[in-house]
Amino acid sequence: MAALHPQIVHFAIALLVVGVLFRAISWLGRPAFLSPAAIALLTLGTLAAVVAAYTGDVAHGPVEQMPGLRPAVEDHEFWGEWARNIFLVVVVAELVALALRNSPRARYALMASTAVGVLGLGALYEAGEHGGEIVYAYAGGVGTRSGDPQDVSHLLRAGLYQQALADRNAGRPGSAAALLDIAAQRFPADVEVQLARAESLLIDRHDVMATLDALRSIMPAADNRPVRIRHGMLTADALVAAGQRDGAIATLQQLQAAVPSPRVQQRLNALKAGD
Repeated sequence: MAALHPQIVHFAIALLVVGVLFRAISWLGRPAFLSPAAIALLTLGTLAAVVAAYTGDVAHGPVEQMPGLRPAVEDHEFWGEWARNIFLVVVVAELVALALRNSPRARYALMASTAVGVLGLGALYEAGEHGGEIVYAYAGGVGTRSGDPQDVSHLLRAGLYQQALADRNAGRPGSAAALLDIAAQRFPADVEVQLARAESLLIDRHDVMATLDALRSIMPAADNRPVRIRHGMLTADALVAAGQRDGAIATLQQLQAAVPSPRVQQRLNALKAGD
């Protein structure tokens, strides 16, 4: 059930948000379906929150073992359990109101449900925010949730590339190039990784000849238009850096004939104009 945690969480959030909204609007007295709909949504949403808390407990073990993730996981767990507990109180209030539906006192139970439900939405928001932080800021579960080793490779590739970009932007071109070298060694059959390394040879190491040699060894698939364009544009940039402007123009002309692109034409016009 751990792998189903993200899906269940989203059901809980949707049901509870709409349920609290319906309960609040139902105080206007119309339309008549809002009150029974609120009861149904809040009950289903709370059940989903209970299951979400359970699946979260099951899922957090492997994630907590990742270095640096334990505090974020504990915060997410804390708010998730608070949200579950608050909405259990809401459901109790709804059931009391249902039992007292023919009594004026039902109004007080519904008031409690509305007020506590709003508080519950705050806890639900915090739980969702911390859950998103685990996934998007710490990569918790990314590449590991499915148990497929190939997914871990996807995580490694993305991490190497993103860290290389961060190092480049921080003025550490040597570190960026080293990371992309590792990526190229780890993923020799991935054309886009090889192109990223070739680009790094030009941008980070300023090694024009090595860049051209690397590009000659890369053969983009004929039906992969974006990669063919990137390969040709990078080849032209390397030729310009090597002082071979005519060669760059010829490369872009061939590329434009094969895969017409406004971007390629713009670069070609700039080179012909001497830019």
